Amino acid sequence: MASGPRNLITDVAGLKVGNATDHVLRSGVTVVLCEEPATAAVQVLGGAPGTRETDLLEPHNTVQTVDALVLSGGSACGLDAASGVQAGLREAGRGFAVGPHRVPIVPAAILFDLMNGGDKDWGRYPPYRELGYQALADAAGTFETGSAGAGTGALTATFKGGLGSASSVLENGFTIGALVAVNALGSATVGNTRHFWAAPFEEDGEFGGLGLPAPFPADARIPRTKLSPRPTGVENTTIAVIATDAVLTKAEAKRLAIAAHDGFSRALWPAHTPLDGDLVFALATGRSGRAPAAADFIDLCAAAASTMARAIARGVHDAAAMPGDMMATWAAR
Repeated sequence: MASGPRNLITDVAGLKVGNATDHVLRSGVTVVLCEEPATAAVQVLGGAPGTRETDLLEPHNTVQTVDALVLSGGSACGLDAASGVQAGLREAGRGFAVGPHRVPIVPAAILFDLMNGGDKDWGRYPPYRELGYQALADAAGTFETGSAGAGTGALTATFKGGLGSASSVLENGFTIGALVAVNALGSATVGNTRHFWAAPFEEDGEFGGLGLPAPFPADARIPRTKLSPRPTGVENTTIAVIATDAVLTKAEAKRLAIAAHDGFSRALWPAHTPLDGDLVFALATGRSGRAPAAADFIDLCAAAASTMARAIARGVHDAAAMPGDMMATWAAR
């Protein structure tokens, strides 16, 4: 297994990603655009989620595919971003056909970045609908990571967070990719070091090449969170997308989302807390034209976890320093 040519989720055929970033707001929106409707599912394991259209994604419900997915800052106000994406898709004639009408299917998830120092005095209506429309218009095969899109104002317990992505090409020929906005209550690094918890899965020094610390810090098992040593608010949640070019059923996509949560556990300590809204969407574009055999699907699920862990570390690694930052970047430490 090796990373794809871009080492981005867009190595999965059939996907594009767009960002809209507002550095005054210290927030933004990221859109995953499916070139054709893709099979989708979701798994929520955090205790404080903010979502739109996630019930629709359960395997027993009617609609099987989505047109796009949205990751946004702004807490519940950021759910407006999906309306902007819907507007752009309707203009393009996309959506689930209901008689003469088209209804774009755009599930969304948000993270809490309201107390990160940005100007949130936006007046009557939040800006996220327009940011969503802009992010969709920007969708392409390559995109910015770090302090961009939904990762613009993200923080972790020890460093600035950010938008991360990674991909893997399996020996069985399937490609899997991850996209994540890392705003965790916990930490992506070991103890008080710059070493990433995800180090065992790193490819080609993609997030610094430091490996795990040796000797291992005696205090590494002590959770570092935004609540200690002093409370810094509850601006939390890691939201992500795992995607593959395999042909999957909706139930198999759900299992892939569940497996990808293992990547959270391998890259963040702690993860899935009551104050995180940790969520993974899964997409299957089917562009490979093949459905995985049982053994291949196990490999795909394992790769979902390792690729997600790498994307989380890259989100923190790629964050850029900005005037007025509340926390240092990994690169500046």
